[in-house]
Amino acid sequence: MKVPPERLPLAAEFPAAHREQWQQLVEGVLRKSGAQPEDGAAAEQALTTALPDGLRARPLYTAENTSAEPGYPGFPPFVRGGRPQGSAVSGWDVRQRHADPDRRRTNEAVLADLENGVGSLWLELGGTGLPIADLPEALSGVYLDLAAVALDAGAEFTEAAEQLFKLYEEREVSPGSAAGNLGADPLGLQARTGDADRTDALLAGATALAARCAADYPNVRALTVDALPYHEAGASPAQELGCALATGVAYLRALTAAGLSVDAALGQLEFRLAADADQFLTIAKFRAARRLWARVAEVSGASAEASAQRQHAVTSRVMMTARDPWVNMLRTTVACLAAGVGGADAVTVLPFDSALGLPDAFARRIARNTQSILLEESHLSRVIDPAGGSWYVEQLGEELAQAAWAWFQEIERAGGQQAALRSGLVGERITATWAERSGKLAKRREPVTGVSEFPHLDEQPLIREPAPESPSGGLPRVRRAEAYEALRDRSDAFLAATGERPKLFLASIGSAAAHTARTTFAANLFQAGGIATVSAEGLDPSAFASALTDSGATVACLCSSDALYGEHAAAVAGALKEAGAQRVLLAGRLGEVPAGVDEFVYAGGDAIAVLTSLLDQITGASGADEDEVAR
Repeated sequence: MKVPPERLPLAAEFPAAHREQWQQLVEGVLRKSGAQPEDGAAAEQALTTALPDGLRARPLYTAENTSAEPGYPGFPPFVRGGRPQGSAVSGWDVRQRHADPDRRRTNEAVLADLENGVGSLWLELGGTGLPIADLPEALSGVYLDLAAVALDAGAEFTEAAEQLFKLYEEREVSPGSAAGNLGADPLGLQARTGDADRTDALLAGATALAARCAADYPNVRALTVDALPYHEAGASPAQELGCALATGVAYLRALTAAGLSVDAALGQLEFRLAADADQFLTIAKFRAARRLWARVAEVSGASAEASAQRQHAVTSRVMMTARDPWVNMLRTTVACLAAGVGGADAVTVLPFDSALGLPDAFARRIARNTQSILLEESHLSRVIDPAGGSWYVEQLGEELAQAAWAWFQEIERAGGQQAALRSGLVGERITATWAERSGKLAKRREPVTGVSEFPHLDEQPLIREPAPESPSGGLPRVRRAEAYEALRDRSDAFLAATGERPKLFLASIGSAAAHTARTTFAANLFQAGGIATVSAEGLDPSAFASALTDSGATVACLCSSDALYGEHAAAVAGALKEAGAQRVLLAGRLGEVPAGVDEFVYAGGDAIAVLTSLLDQITGASGADEDEVAR
């Protein structure tokens, strides 16, 4: 029997909820925790998280936070995807990167990838990488009418393109079946190398290739707008998008000036963006990128069909670690998920050992299987625009687009991307951004699991063959873990020279209940710098002094509760100093420094500075020659 709607009141029986009510509840909880917000609005503000580019993640989003109209999937402004069907029909393109200079090994890896789920190939050629002349053998057995090929040959992109065109002809691949990207990116190369003298000539060569592709190879794009040089130098998401937008506009001007129509010029560009483990910011970035490019296409007079941005997502090198590299599998999984949800057309997952050199077969397998599982088992691509309707993601994407547009306009006022690179505007701004982020990393406000948090000093290092040298001379390449890994390298060198690691004694005062939290914090902190810890617990200062002597350590740290510090810190510190401790630290922050204690170590302190000074002192106190240790 059908029940009339009026008999099913459901939520109608409950009073409407208002934001002010929620704020009052938050205020009450915060007051119980010791915070004293002025009112409900201040309580909500206290739960707001600061993001790069001046953005903020609020604790609550409602329909009031609805951003500008996102449109429909496949229609301008393409926030919700470049195709109406999204990735629901065939998934996104699984694109594997290959940089091995050995043509036979590259061919074996390429065939293994294509047999196991990869849809397209990204090949690094020229320089110290795979010789361009070896491209035919590297692609032996590859059906070029089925597998798209993206080339990355730096300044040699014309030679690489000619080699690929020759392969198409020799293997009788019809022009309409050939697909991929020739990888011409003169401005990206300028960013990598700092060489601005060749940019105009390279840009002329790129436009010639674009004209040829537009005329003869409708599914091959000539130019890549590679934003990775900016991301890998430490750029924020808005800076990465703004630089990509300015580069795309520069290429669009060059192509149309060479005689291509606006629609044809747009069809020659593919954008390469980084995806990292901040999943919501990554999702928002890819959505924002399409909105920004759709606006450029609109004011350029392009048709709606040609205005969708073609996106290639690459998991971030900045987030990858050389220490405890297994955790990179988690990072790349989240980044891949975010790129797919964000609507990327092609996704490359870097192997977990990519920070160590050339990946092995197992690492490549894990990289491609990460995508296969998300596509075939998690069915992530079967939902068109999974993030659609999320007030948080849509608002974040809109705010990010506004910030990126402002940076793009600044670049344009400076004369465009080429001039902004030459003048140092781009480099200076990115350097300032990375310096700010480095401060957060140093203070462990941005933790790096396995490196700055939960390090494993006894991990067995993975050894990989060195990767080909990347272009240098322009923007730097940075990684989040590099400062901590440099300290760990010092520790390894000291171990090799002396037979033991730098060590520090932990004096855990009182019972386990009193000291465990700070003992754990201190051990985690010191081991992040490669300093092994030896601990003892109790209340007897003489026992701690004896344990220090037995350990052979010359630096100590007190760990306990504030109450026990007041009763025992001075006595224990004095005993440790008398037993030979050259420096005594205390885990935590007190109103006054107890007698015998030299400094505090605490959450939010500059861990890099503390660890560096400790290594300097410990290795110097050992009597080992620093030059010998370095060797």
